[in-house]
Amino acid sequence: MMNPFRWLCPVMFLTLGAGVGAAAEKKIVLLAGSRSHGAGEHEFRAGCLFLADCLRTVPGMTPVVVSNGWPADVSVFAGAAAVIMYADGGQGHPAIQPERLKLIDGLVRKGVGVGALHYGVEVPVGDPGFAMLRWTGGYFEAFWSVNPTWKAEFKQFPVHPITRGVQPFAMDDEWYYHMRFVPDMKGVLPILSVVPPTATLDRPDGPHSGNPFVRASVAKGEPQPLMWAYDRPVEAGGGRGFGFTGGHYHRNWAQPEFRKLVLNAILWSAHVDVPSAGVSVEVRPAQMGTNLDPK
Repeated sequence: MMNPFRWLCPVMFLTLGAGVGAAAEKKIVLLAGSRSHGAGEHEFRAGCLFLADCLRTVPGMTPVVVSNGWPADVSVFAGAAAVIMYADGGQGHPAIQPERLKLIDGLVRKGVGVGALHYGVEVPVGDPGFAMLRWTGGYFEAFWSVNPTWKAEFKQFPVHPITRGVQPFAMDDEWYYHMRFVPDMKGVLPILSVVPPTATLDRPDGPHSGNPFVRASVAKGEPQPLMWAYDRPVEAGGGRGFGFTGGHYHRNWAQPEFRKLVLNAILWSAHVDVPSAGVSVEVRPAQMGTNLDPK
């Protein structure tokens, strides 16, 4: 691939708050975007609340969910081990204002992990794009990357803490690909990588649908990373970041391997040891229908 360069949801955190600051605990801030798309799609708040419930099953994890975008009180970031952004992207991304980029840059210099899920991987070209490269090693760039909906099959995974316990699976989702990465992908490891079918490029060229560069890449049979891990340079504060382009459909969180990959990634980004079998959480079907936005 070519590479140029309001409110806190009243979840169990309120009960666990007295323990924050203990040496073994890790605070995870999940930024959930505002309402978007149709029912069951882009359920950012429900998705973050669901992931928070899953994270609470891991000893020492203290997740905090911020609903409807950027928090009114930025002190919520104090003591965070990782910040996870699951929200609309582009001009609607909650972190692209200069003062917000500066705040997260400050966290990153301290080694705080950053993760971006689905549309949250897309930011405008320029300062926001450079920031995402610093934080996570890659991002969705309009007129370069694409966002087709298709069933991707994942048969092999690299040896990495994020892939612990993950078995081959297939998932129908809006998988973004042909991302913009740091030069030479230095520090970036593709976690989910496939050669997409040419049918994913059957739309006309546009800011999200296709362009000559992605068409040439797919024609060459070049694998496209759909999820990646990033070890940041030590001189930039070290730390870890990741991007995960799935997550359009809320129902997909019920799939064990899909869910495990993201939970493992959150732990890894926060410098928490990932269990040898990964983060395994039992999910009841009824859980997938809770906390959905009224749409």
